[in-house]
Amino acid sequence: MRTKALKYTAVGRISLRNHFAYVYDFLVRSIFLVVVMYIFIQLWQTTFQGEGKPLIEGYSFRQIIWYILFAESLTMAFPSLAIRIEEEVKSGDVGYKLMKPFSYIGYHYVSYVSEVYVRLAVNFTVGCTLGIAVFGFPSFGMGWAGFFIMSFGSITVNFLLGMTLALCAFWVEETRGLEFVYNKLLFTVGGMLMPLELFPEALQQVCKWLPFQAVLYFSAKTAVRWEDVDLVSMLAVQWAWVTGLVLVVAWVYRRGVRKLNVNGG
Repeated sequence: MRTKALKYTAVGRISLRNHFAYVYDFLVRSIFLVVVMYIFIQLWQTTFQGEGKPLIEGYSFRQIIWYILFAESLTMAFPSLAIRIEEEVKSGDVGYKLMKPFSYIGYHYVSYVSEVYVRLAVNFTVGCTLGIAVFGFPSFGMGWAGFFIMSFGSITVNFLLGMTLALCAFWVEETRGLEFVYNKLLFTVGGMLMPLELFPEALQQVCKWLPFQAVLYFSAKTAVRWEDVDLVSMLAVQWAWVTGLVLVVAWVYRRGVRKLNVNGG
């Protein structure tokens, strides 16, 4: 067990070092975050003016914008697993990695988490600079710590959902279409575009039974409305989905590897 832990630690350390070499590239990409946030600021400013109320479903204008900033920073930090696994299958690298003395899924998970946190740090630097410049420093209190506590589960759930779709490359090779649909669900019922409280009641009830809320909505809401969240309940839901999705990924992976072996891959 200790040997395996050391192996994955080494993978994470190497991955972090590799991704830190591309911090400037991530910084350039995060300029898109500024453009997106400018659009959302104008959109929600008009919405609040039209409503003529300081709060919409308990969110102030400032809280809505910070909520979107947290959710967007996390979204933009997620690399594409579909592209990664597709390329490994097409190039044949998947066979080489399957022979390594550690779990194929575990290897990708450690590498994925390392990359996401580097990207998230860059996005946060840019996004928070913008938010502070427009609204001043926010008084979220423990919300900052809550966000980072929730973010680990968010990243893990997103990895498992993405890996479930990416592993379909063992059968069809092209899985980017599946990932595209997943991302659109994340944007809408996952709560990236707006908090789920702003949805119709019937749709809110549906969202409660889906894993997408555990990716973005939980983390972003914890950051901006710390006093209103039940952290223990959210963490329980998040890690219940992690447990279930681990079983799904393991099942898909076993069937996929069997197919590669049968086909001589």
